[in-house]
Amino acid sequence: MDIAVIGAGAMGSAIARRLVENGAKVLTHLEGRSATTIDRAKSAGMEVVGLDAIAGAGLILSIVPPAAAIGVAEQIAAAVRRRGTKTTFMDCNAISPQTMVQVASIFASDCGVVLDGSIIGGPPKPGQKGPKLYVSGDAADSSAMLAERGLQVRRIDGPIGAASALKMCYAGINKGVTGLGTTMLLAAIRSGADEALKRELQESLPDLDAKFVQGIPDMYPKAYRWVAEMEEISDFLGEDDPAALIFKGMAGLYRKMADDREDGGVLAGQLDKLNNGG
Repeated sequence: MDIAVIGAGAMGSAIARRLVENGAKVLTHLEGRSATTIDRAKSAGMEVVGLDAIAGAGLILSIVPPAAAIGVAEQIAAAVRRRGTKTTFMDCNAISPQTMVQVASIFASDCGVVLDGSIIGGPPKPGQKGPKLYVSGDAADSSAMLAERGLQVRRIDGPIGAASALKMCYAGINKGVTGLGTTMLLAAIRSGADEALKRELQESLPDLDAKFVQGIPDMYPKAYRWVAEMEEISDFLGEDDPAALIFKGMAGLYRKMADDREDGGVLAGQLDKLNNGG
């Protein structure tokens, strides 16, 4: 059975490579994508095909930025309907359960089966098991073929939305802490308290300081993608939860950091200098 992976970014291409290395044929569709993305996909062993071939795959994984999840579902559902066949579509994106329900309604039963997936961890690396692919709504155990092809799959006994909820909660903690650290370190720099704060973190919260030292620089190239993810977390919490405003603020922070990187990285440079003891 062919597997299709929509999205040949760092995660999608690495997932595809792991599948190919374990004997799977992996298809992808890259119309309108850059030469760099096309080269990355081919290097991972992905076969670039048209949408009709994608629609004919037995299992289709969507691994794209959160803001693109709905558009991908619409594109694939339309291709499956034109072909007149059915498939299994797994959305693996960092979206809220509410958005996942929208994806499922777009795909609908006439296109086949929809699974809710979420990826926790970085792209697969040689010699490592990760990341973990959590899946819910998988009554037929369709995700078993991914486990057989080298992915670390964990099924959740819950309906569509359960895996997405897990991702929202985990990302809210993990990326929320990174955002909180970024915010307060920048505030300390503006106020002249940066060296004192850094010393106090090292002395009283060394584990948190170590997370900032590693996590903040790792965030810069991803900040533009984290904007929509923070907005999804805010939607997940809902308007009645005051904490939803925290993640609207986090979306704004990551938008600021993405803009800073494009403008030369002034803020990023200040944080790097502080974290590196410069």
